[in-house]
Amino acid sequence: MKYYSTNKKAPMATLEKAVVKGLAEDKGLYMPENIKPLPKEFFDNIDKMSFQEIAYTVADAFFGEDVDADALKKIVYDTLAFDCPVVPVCDNIYTLELFHGPTLAFKDVGARFMARLLQYFLKKENNGSEVNVLVATSGDTGSAVANGFLGVEGIKVYVLYPKGKVSPIQECQFTTLGRNITAIEVDGVFDDCQALVKTAFMDADLNAHMKLTSANSINVARFLPQAFYYFYAYAQMKKQGKADQMVMCVPSGNFGNICAALFGHRMGLPIKRFVAANNANDIFYNYLQTGEYHPQPSKATLANAMDVGDPSNFARIYDLYKGDHKVITSLISGATYKDEQIKETMRQCHAETGYVLDPHGACGYQALKDLLQPGEAGVFCETAHPAKFKEKVDDILSTDIAIPERLQAFMKGTKQSVAMSKDFADFKAFLMKQ
Repeated sequence: MKYYSTNKKAPMATLEKAVVKGLAEDKGLYMPENIKPLPKEFFDNIDKMSFQEIAYTVADAFFGEDVDADALKKIVYDTLAFDCPVVPVCDNIYTLELFHGPTLAFKDVGARFMARLLQYFLKKENNGSEVNVLVATSGDTGSAVANGFLGVEGIKVYVLYPKGKVSPIQECQFTTLGRNITAIEVDGVFDDCQALVKTAFMDADLNAHMKLTSANSINVARFLPQAFYYFYAYAQMKKQGKADQMVMCVPSGNFGNICAALFGHRMGLPIKRFVAANNANDIFYNYLQTGEYHPQPSKATLANAMDVGDPSNFARIYDLYKGDHKVITSLISGATYKDEQIKETMRQCHAETGYVLDPHGACGYQALKDLLQPGEAGVFCETAHPAKFKEKVDDILSTDIAIPERLQAFMKGTKQSVAMSKDFADFKAFLMKQ
């Protein structure tokens, strides 16, 4: 399958080029030329299939033309060595717990899948070349990518994160690894980190010096596998007889996760509609209300992984629906919550149901409480384990939530990071020495 740029000014690319390059030459995001619908038989039998079987069927539709079948199956099965259950929270509201991977965050699947797909293409080239992965993070992306790529031969990873704006546990998940992982602590906000990464891809000197790609959701190999979650959520809801009027709510920052869900919908996944839940960074919410997209400087919030003022994947959503605001708003609703609202939602949910929400999941839960219609069943993504935000959660709920052993292991490591300004010249100088 060929891939085109959302900016329409770059040549068509193969999957290999789209994965290895990450960003098109015209700074656009790659989109598959075709999105293949899946057969009715697949959806008829989906509730009888395992997570891995479902994911392989979806992956084959995305990547089967370009990746050997046995290799693709191995990548999928290695990536999904865990479950993501749908759990009832209250009447007609369920949560899809996406925090059962290695770093207890939803981005584990995309990062792990991409690491193995990139390695597949490097071995296929068989020229001994090394790839340098640049990734900007507002929280969970960095840890998922760092751990997904840890020790992968032929790949170096540079994780750029905003100083003082990720949780301590999130930070230790990518600053204590060493080996082929370098953490870069940027004196700025997430948007500054993302700008450094995107500018690096366009810099001729850097690209002559080293092969660069991205593991942010701008990379097709990072965001597309997240569609697996939504097919599996549908299968679990179908088992419970709740799939006919299913609404999916996704806490959204850079919009890669909900974008993957929308690709699934285009493939035939019969979810009725979607809700994008924002924190105070309400750029997409405002677009839904007005039809105008106005990026803003990101605001620091409790739900820090969603602190994005110019979500990259808006370009893909806009392209997917040919910029038709009426079509987009008929399928996607929006909601936005400030910190005090997030805190109150966490308290109420815990008091009424016993379920412990993290700040991101709280946005999704409250959006369904506010927007779910009679007869609908809503599923919101709980995108990360609440222990990753232990200080915030304990303070809000007056609890002392246990830290899973996997997180405790990260906390025992020694922080290793490189201090960096938000000036691209400094970042370029650093990379040119690598």
